[in-house]
Amino acid sequence: MIVSMTGFARAETTGLAGSLVCELRSVNHRYLEASVRVPEELRPLEPELRAQLQKELRRGKVDCNFTYRSNTVSGQGLQVDAELLGRLTPVLDQLVAATRSSAAALQVNLIDLLRFPGVLRESASDPEALQATGRSLFATALADLKRMRASEGARLNELVRQRCDQLSALVGQVRARLPEVHAAIRTRLAERVAELAAAIDADRMEQEIAILLQRIDVAEELDRLDGHLEETRKIIGSPEAAGRRLDFLMQEFNREANTLSSKSQDLSTTRLAVDMKVLIEQMREQVQNIE
Repeated sequence: MIVSMTGFARAETTGLAGSLVCELRSVNHRYLEASVRVPEELRPLEPELRAQLQKELRRGKVDCNFTYRSNTVSGQGLQVDAELLGRLTPVLDQLVAATRSSAAALQVNLIDLLRFPGVLRESASDPEALQATGRSLFATALADLKRMRASEGARLNELVRQRCDQLSALVGQVRARLPEVHAAIRTRLAERVAELAAAIDADRMEQEIAILLQRIDVAEELDRLDGHLEETRKIIGSPEAAGRRLDFLMQEFNREANTLSSKSQDLSTTRLAVDMKVLIEQMREQVQNIE
């Protein structure tokens, strides 16, 4: 199934403890790169949220950002993290011992100590309830993000199908012109031979024409383009992730179109090859957004 890598989702809740907002943004990326930013109150959830993103999404650069604003009028107070402060105290004692015999003087400013991340924080009335709310918000935002990516993917699916149909029509036009192109080459060679007014061996003439037609023959390229179109339609109709395979096919499409253009001895065929390149580039731009 075609799924886009771009999307945005936002979930918010407000209660007595304050407001909590979860935002998810995803953009194109070669692989899955998940970034999770949470406030200190939700720090224990970070590994769980990151694992959930890696489970639900396959490609894209995904940013998950939580914003928590406590309600200061709800009776919450300030709390010192005694455990963290206990781990900092031995470190300060070591610094004091290390600088006692030197010119350096260690002064511990309590205000600076309280500014250390995590030492002083607002006490939540129910940390477990806040984390449960965070999980719920994240699940809601992730579901919305997946729906948006799927909706955008359906639009990309239709665009790629349209380009495939247009490209298939161009391939048919080039193939239909092949007999006319071959006849024109024979006529042009016959006219040049007639201008020379020289006796030419008919068998040798046919051999040279056969060599020339073989050198400019594009039937193989047209067959490969048809094969790539069939594979593209198969991939976008498959439930599996399609982005990387489609990206590879775009390279193959471009290679065949370039070969077709370089072999062309006919102005109309050259113009059709240019139109093919335009369609292939349009498809390639759309494929860059597919998971």
